[in-house]
Amino acid sequence: MTSERVILLVVHTGRDEATETARRVEKVLGHNGIGLRLLSAEAVDRVSLNAGSTIEVVDADADANAAEGCELVLVLGGDGTFLRAAELARNAEIPVLGINLGRIGFLAEAEAEAIDTVLEHVVARDYRVEERMTLDIAVRADGDVIARGWALNEASLEKGARLGVIGVVLEIDGRPVSSFGCDGVLVSSPTGSTAYAFSAGGPVVWPDLEAMIVVPNNAHALFARPMVTSPTALIAIEIENDSHEALVFCDGRREMRVPAGGRLEVTKCTTPLKWVRLDSAPFTDRLVRKFRLPVTGWRGQ
Repeated sequence: MTSERVILLVVHTGRDEATETARRVEKVLGHNGIGLRLLSAEAVDRVSLNAGSTIEVVDADADANAAEGCELVLVLGGDGTFLRAAELARNAEIPVLGINLGRIGFLAEAEAEAIDTVLEHVVARDYRVEERMTLDIAVRADGDVIARGWALNEASLEKGARLGVIGVVLEIDGRPVSSFGCDGVLVSSPTGSTAYAFSAGGPVVWPDLEAMIVVPNNAHALFARPMVTSPTALIAIEIENDSHEALVFCDGRREMRVPAGGRLEVTKCTTPLKWVRLDSAPFTDRLVRKFRLPVTGWRGQ
């Protein structure tokens, strides 16, 4: 049947739990007349998923427009699956909702055991949408832009495999800050501050604070500390002419090359990601829960 409401379902491939949860999603949404769209590349057992289905399940190629016409993107998986789905949701300018089937699942809004409650909210459209800052990324060589990209979490400039340190010059708002050798430099959004940037020694930044975080990775310098800049800043990382080329990974998914003498530029993007929120729990609680932080001895007021 043709449904007026359609949701794109993005699933972590090859996991029994994901397939079982996907079947539950189909059953509940189908009962409420909501259609599902699946990516053709998803390794979900679609034969059993569709068995007895009362709704139309549409296969869509995993291209940039797979979410066009959908109400939202529902994600079953961990943070990697969420980042894959976020790209599709952002292209269609629709919200994304994550259900964690991974370990930490910092980007997910709920855990798998709460799937029925989550689906009740989706069916009733009982949720709010907040906007998360994203990053616009450009690579320049000889003054010309040779590649563009975007990131929700971070742009990670890294040395090539088995190569020595790369020589870089960090620039902020058109002014040089420091030059040093390093394994790389991360430029993160607040959302990404709990991801790779956190592992590299960066600070945790609350997601409602718009800012950019610069984190040198294994830098050979006295002054190579993480920095937090204004969201309007232009952050540039120049590769020294006598260095070797570097790679840029956007959310660990999309790759660009920066030649020796080239330049990586990162700014706040004008297109945010729409993010489904189901509760009003403070970010502090999420931080404590996801990282299992000890709070024994807290007395409050």
